[in-house]
Amino acid sequence: QVQLVESGGGLVQAGGSLRLSCAASGRTFSNYYMGWFRQAPGKERAFVATISWNGAVTNYADSVKGRFTISRDNAKNTVYLQMNSLKPEDTAVYYCAQGRYYYSTDQRDFGSWGQGTQVTVSS
Repeated sequence: QVQLVESGGGLVQAGGSLRLSCAASGRTFSNYYMGWFRQAPGKERAFVATISWNGAVTNYADSVKGRFTISRDNAKNTVYLQMNSLKPEDTAVYYCAQGRYYYSTDQRDFGSWGQGTQVTVSS
């Protein structure tokens, strides 16, 4: 089994930046695609970004395109989410997840999840 631990969340003013990290252990990290999802208060968990095993392919939700960047360092077993120009509507718990088989942006195709990290953007 894989363990995923997110960090880097916090409180930031609108227009600010945060970088989330997700450290993985317990399974060969470089074999799997990874993703970030988020759940805002009162809403269902939603796709944010995904990255292929080697970082060559990335996908983003329309709401974060141009502001967020997903990346990974397979030598450090870590995936990142750089978030710039943050907006109050980005406030959510952010989850890191590891994909199961074929590259996908559907959260049903992700088998392992972290505990989440809170991101709060004040206006």
